[in-house]
Amino acid sequence: MNVATARILAGTDAAHPDGQYTTVAKWFHWITLVLMAVALPVGFIIKYLKDEPFATKMVFYAVHESAGLTILFVTIARLVWRVTNPPPPLPDHIPAPMRLAATTVHWLLYLGLIVQPVLGFVMTNAFGFPMQGATAYLGVIDIPALVAENQALAGTLKTLHTWVGYSIAALLAMHIAGAVYHHAIRRDGTLMRML
Repeated sequence: MNVATARILAGTDAAHPDGQYTTVAKWFHWITLVLMAVALPVGFIIKYLKDEPFATKMVFYAVHESAGLTILFVTIARLVWRVTNPPPPLPDHIPAPMRLAATTVHWLLYLGLIVQPVLGFVMTNAFGFPMQGATAYLGVIDIPALVAENQALAGTLKTLHTWVGYSIAALLAMHIAGAVYHHAIRRDGTLMRML
């Protein structure tokens, strides 16, 4: 990136020499992170909870499902914002393999954050537990089931939901590792674009 291009990037200043994301994009990013910090751990521990007392386990399901569905809504809004407000391009000093890795991880995360909540929602419907009553969205909004109870379908969706969950965790680890690498080792200001 040449000096003339750097000057016209939104948010370019001493702390952000390669530009920065918009304030709205930053909020979407950090809200998504908080929601994932709730949904992922709760999702991973649910299967280890005893079925009794049932009401206690339902609280964990309600939190996990509401966080997951909120991630879906936030991700869709985030992508709409990204299309209408493109982020600053990666600077030229980022090597091509790193650019490819960053782009791939970002888009796979977006895909996972859309697919995973849909899988989870349809799975709970198929198990016969739609987001209604004790597991209503945010505790108060009943959402109609998309599919009728179907244990065979539920089992397949559970397997997919589990593997996509592990994939998201791995992608998130790569994303964080990349941010730390750029900030602590390369010291190239990449992380600052989102701060």
